[in-house]
Amino acid sequence: MTTEEQPEEIALHEHFMREALRQAELAAAAGEVPVGAVVVHQGTIIAAAYNQREMLHDPTAHAEMIAVTQAAAALGSWRLADCTLYVTLEPCPMCAGAIVNSRIPRVVYGAADPKAGAVDTLYTLLGDSRLNHAAEVVSGVLAQECGDILRQFFREKRQKPGPAGDPGR
Repeated sequence: MTTEEQPEEIALHEHFMREALRQAELAAAAGEVPVGAVVVHQGTIIAAAYNQREMLHDPTAHAEMIAVTQAAAALGSWRLADCTLYVTLEPCPMCAGAIVNSRIPRVVYGAADPKAGAVDTLYTLLGDSRLNHAAEVVSGVLAQECGDILRQFFREKRQKPGPAGDPGR
């Protein structure tokens, strides 16, 4: 987490990240990779989603993509300029692209993603000055809990017998 954050901001980030974690728990219960996201506008959650790729048979059905779509519908605008996205896992390139295109000014995420992270880990898309929008990033909020739910999900998945599939995000 950035060192400039004040205690009240940290508490607020943790509050909304716990809501994103609730979404991740719903994903795990549905057999989806447990990533959850919420979009907050003026202190209120206007969108809440979790990964639904298996359920919807849709490779774009990441928690962030669904939450961004819900938020745009809630506000009646594709510009989410007054919103903050909270997500349990560092966004991938596709989701980072949606964040840039929807003009979300702040992204708060929990666990880093060493295999697909496009915010800090593999790429830095949200801070790339060549793009038409940049977002403030707060990383590592409840990182342990956000990582634990993913580790537990994949540990259980590896222990279950059955056909080998793509357990990816």
